[in-house]
Amino acid sequence: MSGERYDRPGQNGAGYWDSHNRFVSAGKVVIAGAVTRTTTGNGPAVEIGDMGTLRLRLNVTATEGTPTLDITLQTSKDGSTWRTLGTFAQATGEGSELKSFPGCDRYVREAATVGGSDPSITYTIDGEAV
Repeated sequence: MSGERYDRPGQNGAGYWDSHNRFVSAGKVVIAGAVTRTTTGNGPAVEIGDMGTLRLRLNVTATEGTPTLDITLQTSKDGSTWRTLGTFAQATGEGSELKSFPGCDRYVREAATVGGSDPSITYTIDGEAV
């Protein structure tokens, strides 16, 4: 339904109007979907509107070498000036962590720092906006 324009949100729906004047329902948020990293980098900005808290799960699904992964969640009011919202514990192997991040602005992104010897690490970050 990409590109549809909604004039009004549903009576029972929670959500926000994005910068393209589309109504987006609150609920599932994907910050990083099946990302494999071998180097440090930032993910794309994800617009969450006025949903002030994210409940996210970092799920590491595969590793090669001896990687370390440090994920910092960043937030921004305008999508260009970023501040740190919080961090997940350092990941060194497969597993997951669930964490709540209150105080979100309109946009969020991941900042991933990859270290270790010959690292490759695959993960997802998803959850819900409330």
